[in-house]
Amino acid sequence: MSPQERQIMRQREALRREQIGRETEAALRDSGLMLDPERRNLFESRYIQERRKIEQSLRQQIEAERQQQLPSLIQQLKKEFQPQQANGTPTMKPTESPKSGKSESSPRDR
Repeated sequence: MSPQERQIMRQREALRREQIGRETEAALRDSGLMLDPERRNLFESRYIQERRKIEQSLRQQIEAERQQQLPSLIQQLKKEFQPQQANGTPTMKPTESPKSGKSESSPRDR
């Protein structure tokens, strides 16, 4: 990775941490709790820990759903992009040889 790319990665990580910090502050404020610094740090740690668990769970759910939907997407795209002849049939039968155009299992060839 180039120095410029590393710098961009560091900036993105810093922005992510700032965002999580703001959201942690908002969660503490929304809870209405008034905590001493030690308990506040504990609250923040637990919030971040539980947030990571939620995010991981959501990533797993999204990936599982994606895996379920991919086969139908592939079939849809296969139909959409499959070459068509004028009469609406595929240009080549699956058992035809691409070089000769003859069927590989033709009775005449045996």
